[in-house]
Amino acid sequence: MNDPASPAGRLRAALSDLLAGLPPSQAAGAVDRLIANYRGATPTDAPILRDRADVAAYAAYRMPATFEAVRSALEALAAAVPDWTPGSHVDVGGGTGAATWAVTATWPGERSVTVLDWSEPALALGREIAAAHPALRDARWQRARIGSALTLEDTDLVTVSYVLNELTGADRDALVDAVASAARTVVIVEAGTPAGYERVIEARDRLVRAGFRVAAPCPHSAACPIEPGKDWCHFSARVSRSSLHRQVKGGSLAYEDEKFSYVAATRLPAAPAPARVVRRPQIRKGQVLLDLCETDGHLNRTTVTKRHGDLYRAARDADWGDAWPPDTTEPEDPVS
Repeated sequence: MNDPASPAGRLRAALSDLLAGLPPSQAAGAVDRLIANYRGATPTDAPILRDRADVAAYAAYRMPATFEAVRSALEALAAAVPDWTPGSHVDVGGGTGAATWAVTATWPGERSVTVLDWSEPALALGREIAAAHPALRDARWQRARIGSALTLEDTDLVTVSYVLNELTGADRDALVDAVASAARTVVIVEAGTPAGYERVIEARDRLVRAGFRVAAPCPHSAACPIEPGKDWCHFSARVSRSSLHRQVKGGSLAYEDEKFSYVAATRLPAAPAPARVVRRPQIRKGQVLLDLCETDGHLNRTTVTKRHGDLYRAARDADWGDAWPPDTTEPEDPVS
């Protein structure tokens, strides 16, 4: 994360350069406006990011968190399709391009990259920031209305991150259908809220009906076992904050945790995790309690004790969102 030559390090440096000339008070005011807009009802043909000040504030406020959330989803996808590398990528509603940075972090190297967004200021700034990364310098930044009018060319990978919340139900369905027709693999990320989870599940079910199989986070492509209205599936990604980032967001900690929901679905052969940890593990004396979503389409609580040896040690190191059991661990005894 701290390697200045890594995509995360390059992005951090590019954002620092971008914000160096923007007074924190001005950025904070723009952030307040953006929060108010994102929490309101935004028409699909009215961009939230109106000018460079808005876009710079967005870049400071959201790009690091979006990058980490999307990268986490992509890493789970890569584990499920380990012999695949996307040769082309379209980022729908990509704004300043955080997802494109996450793709290059997951699969290094150059590929055809297209970012589609309605906001011209966001595209312009995304293009400017992307100049800091060799793999993104030739990316295409194209203005497009995201919704029922969108058409996509065939591509290996489509990402749609934090976009569905800005669309009407009809436009969400049309977007998912367009993505399903064009992509071999799709990753959709939304906020880790009950409403965000519901949007992801709607998209997940639509992709499955279109012939995709779920690669992550679910170990199966059956209906989600979580009962709507009572709980929701979401995960957490740790986000490092720069000093200016802390000023803009009004925080004092050197990090924050981004909660997100996601689905990665593909037409490729895939090996989803045998199970997925869907809550923070509970570590108790001599045992670890893991809440798992499993291949049979059910949620189960598993207790791993010291008698399980290496598996117990792995359970103590397990994190929310991890695949279970770890690939390197072969349990000697059944876990009950």
